[in-house]
Amino acid sequence: MIHLTPEQHVFVTERHLATLATLRPDGTPHVVPVGFTWDPEAGVLRITTRVTSAKVRHIRRAADAGRPARVAVCQVDGGRWLTFEGAATVETDEDEVADAVRRYARRYRQLEHDPRRVVVRVAVDRVLGSDYMTR
Repeated sequence: MIHLTPEQHVFVTERHLATLATLRPDGTPHVVPVGFTWDPEAGVLRITTRVTSAKVRHIRRAADAGRPARVAVCQVDGGRWLTFEGAATVETDEDEVADAVRRYARRYRQLEHDPRRVVVRVAVDRVLGSDYMTR
């Protein structure tokens, strides 16, 4: 289970964007800005997106090949930064999507209904960050 320091926990509840890195079919990184929410009880990071996005295609391609889609999500603000790494899946369950939208609204803003919305769910197994935030 991943446990964040108090400073790290505050950082992931403030309103900041991050970047998500996935791998393209040729192995090169695909990095895009995202909003995300952190679920400390589950050790899960959630990103809402459309089913047609490149990030979803990259994650599903890895799953179709029988391997986990390893991703990294990095949030930075001046000298403060955190990177979450883990295995990503694409969730389409309506309850899972609704939960992610509620969490997103608490951190960022309320999203409009979009029937193409899915959730990238990252089971975080590693966190890197600014030295002062890891003590």
